[in-house]
Amino acid sequence: MCGIVGLFLKDKSLEPKLGELLTDMLITMTDRGPDSAGIAIYSGADDGRAKITVQSATPDADFKNLDQDLKNAIGKPVLMLVKSSHAVLEVPLDQLDSARSALTQLRPNIKVMSVGDSLEIYKEVGLPKDVAARFDVSKMTGSHGIGHTRMATESAVTTMGAHPFSTGPDQCLVHNGSLSNHNGLRRELIREGMTFETQNDTEVAAAYVSHKLKEGQNLGQALESGLEDLDGFYTFVVGTKDGFGVVRDPIACKPAVMAETDQYVAFGSEYRALVNLPGIENARVWEPEPATVYFWKH
Repeated sequence: MCGIVGLFLKDKSLEPKLGELLTDMLITMTDRGPDSAGIAIYSGADDGRAKITVQSATPDADFKNLDQDLKNAIGKPVLMLVKSSHAVLEVPLDQLDSARSALTQLRPNIKVMSVGDSLEIYKEVGLPKDVAARFDVSKMTGSHGIGHTRMATESAVTTMGAHPFSTGPDQCLVHNGSLSNHNGLRRELIREGMTFETQNDTEVAAAYVSHKLKEGQNLGQALESGLEDLDGFYTFVVGTKDGFGVVRDPIACKPAVMAETDQYVAFGSEYRALVNLPGIENARVWEPEPATVYFWKH
């Protein structure tokens, strides 16, 4: 049992409140997943610059002079914002691959949480309220985001086992459920050039979507393909740079509820995650249908 939340803003006037709204939604789902939590925020990208969000178990050592060391490695200016065990590195977009490669040499113990123009991912072991406070999530702004509270059932309680999982630029996924064919799919995706950091089934689902996007499908099409190829019980909420998608397996045994107004689209594992959203009393509220893809794009 895990808790999922998601918020896709149509109204730009709400963007300064995205972090605050998502934090409240996430904390409401604490009893569905008290061992770890994570959140992905999509905020406006600076032209010509990309973000690499990294995590370290020893941030004082790993983040010391990291921006200068990375600047020396790629020969271009690097900006760094440290938030507890995470740091966001801004690099020139055309140096993104070089910066990622340099990081593995400069700080081999650092873990990459996400890369892209606009995506930042923060996740750690602990209660959702503590994780959100640790990274000042309530103060973040953006156009959309997804979050997850985890109750581990198949793998250890670790930072890397927490959701969201990001396996492609500006793409991430959260999951409630269990995939039965993830080992076979992992082997197939490795043959296609995908790499994995964990044995978590959710990372396989994220990598599957990344692979389909790389092949040229849009998010809606990738999720439609997943209905054919992914076996098990699942509810997925997925984010891309400008998109937000939801899908449930054909049996749909995992709880889910959605709400839509002129200002936003919201997702929660339970309705109580949505009750404090502005204008929720006038929203269209429904339970997502089994084996049906819901997809919005800016």
